[in-house]
Amino acid sequence: MAAGKLRHRVLIVEDEDNIALALDYVLTREGYDHERIANGAEALPKIRDTAPDLVLLDVMLPEVSGYEICQTVRMDPDLKDVKILMMTARGSAMERRKGLALGADGFIAKPFELKELRDAVRQLLDPGAAREA
Repeated sequence: MAAGKLRHRVLIVEDEDNIALALDYVLTREGYDHERIANGAEALPKIRDTAPDLVLLDVMLPEVSGYEICQTVRMDPDLKDVKILMMTARGSAMERRKGLALGADGFIAKPFELKELRDAVRQLLDPGAAREA
């Protein structure tokens, strides 16, 4: 990473600990600042407070779904620069279309390979660097 370059901030919204650990591993290795929220109700206030560069957003969450969070973020002009990568165990084409229609920037099916996740995150945060890798 170039000296003086700000580190990207990533918010993980994921209720499954084993998946959150895998995400933590990848994001730490890539040098991103990140933190985790485990339920949907806490996600929107955290996104508004921190305006992360990227939200890794599970679709099926306790209290508020990832779809609802995505839609609400996209309706907030103050959050227009926040990228959203949705994650779901139900990786059907219909689920993907719904997420993208609600404004997600990307969609990844669980279980995912760590390289697949890393590449998707790089593509959203550093499109030029992702092509070079």
